Amino acid sequence: MEILTVFSRKGLHIKCTPVVPAVRFNYNTLAERVAGRGDFMNELALIHKQAKERLKGICRVCPVCNGLSCVSGVPGMGGKTHDRQGMKRNRAALEQYLLNLRTIHEVNFADTSYELFGVQLRSPIMVAPMCETTYNFLNRVDDYDFIVSQVEGAEKAGTLAFTGDSPEPLLYEMSLKASLDKATGKGIPIIKPRKKNDIIERVRLAEKYGSLAVGVDIDAAGFDSFAKAGQPVGPLSFSSLRDIINDTHLPFILKGIMTVEEAVEAVNCGAAGLVVSNHGGRVLDSTPGTSEVLPEIVSAVKGAIKIFVDGGIRTGEDVLKMLALGAEAVLIGRPVAIAAIGGGADGVSLQLSTLESDLRRAMLLTGCKSLETVGPFVIREALF
Repeated sequence: MEILTVFSRKGLHIKCTPVVPAVRFNYNTLAERVAGRGDFMNELALIHKQAKERLKGICRVCPVCNGLSCVSGVPGMGGKTHDRQGMKRNRAALEQYLLNLRTIHEVNFADTSYELFGVQLRSPIMVAPMCETTYNFLNRVDDYDFIVSQVEGAEKAGTLAFTGDSPEPLLYEMSLKASLDKATGKGIPIIKPRKKNDIIERVRLAEKYGSLAVGVDIDAAGFDSFAKAGQPVGPLSFSSLRDIINDTHLPFILKGIMTVEEAVEAVNCGAAGLVVSNHGGRVLDSTPGTSEVLPEIVSAVKGAIKIFVDGGIRTGEDVLKMLALGAEAVLIGRPVAIAAIGGGADGVSLQLSTLESDLRRAMLLTGCKSLETVGPFVIREALF
């Protein structure tokens, strides 16, 4: 059974509708099996198989998600662009960095723990905001089930999920309730760049549900699905952003920063954090990869604002590369979406725990004792 959840003025109503069941696993001893890489990979393969069946004709669930073989743009997991160059470049740019193997050192254990706004996480690997399954996956996955899988799976893995916004008026609040019920409020809702008053209204809901932080994904400024639903989104002015940020006590995050100039604007308008992101290459063709612009943004504003990044991150080694380039944490999108569709909350937990395990191993093999000790010395640019 999947859960279809509907809000009304009288409260939350839930009804069950039979659908293709997700693969379920018992991960009660997951922490004890972090070293069991083979088990992880076998179980992830089953989850990917299930996701591939459910998304037939929409997404091929490729072994490497790089945009080269996408069956479609949107609906689907590909980029909403002519030839998905933004999506492809995210992955290709990250592959241009190599890791320096270093094994003459005294590091016996790599600590991946990360603190965000006073909350201790097991790793700096978090879930990117994702929803709108009706639009993106042609309703083959229920929106509420998809959200709960991300939030609950992140909680099980000792981290947290950013949650999304949708033209469906009640979906945003559904995400907030999922974070409250499944993760004691440890979620970060990300609002689409709506009109200022509409954003403030949703910020108030985030405050009401006890969210850890709140933000806007300004890189969603051209989303057609919102315009078609009579809820236009678009670029936001500096003054509007400053007013919104000053109107809440919650830490505010701007997702979709791709230039030094806008990173500086994020600092000046009072944002607590920014996400270097091109929305997974789904909004504008020919954008650079996020790892291409990350170093210059870090050079300009590191220390003045928290810097996160997403885009093309598929392994723990990729996470380490982004940390070495200056990000303090990463957001994972497509791999988590596949895990949620194929394995529910347990699938998401397994995916995130696998990334954490791989990150810890990569840190150990590059001589990094903790996240604070990761630096540019970890990486080098490929010569060919």
